[in-house]
Amino acid sequence: MATVADRLAEAEAEYHALMTGNKPRVVVDQNGERVEFTAANASRLKQYIESLKAQSSNKTSGPMRVFF
Repeated sequence: MATVADRLAEAEAEYHALMTGNKPRVVVDQNGERVEFTAANASRLKQYIESLKAQSSNKTSGPMRVFF
């Protein structure tokens, strides 16, 4: 199974290919949905990339401290 970092790298590569004028690409998202991206829906791919970035930054650094 691909990690969030793997999916992020793949999505960013596909976004780059899309924005540089290559043919439409297909990406399988975290839910297993197959999505084909064209220049017309590049914003959806960008949103997917942002959601992956948010997931990868949601790492906890330890127990939460309580102050009184």
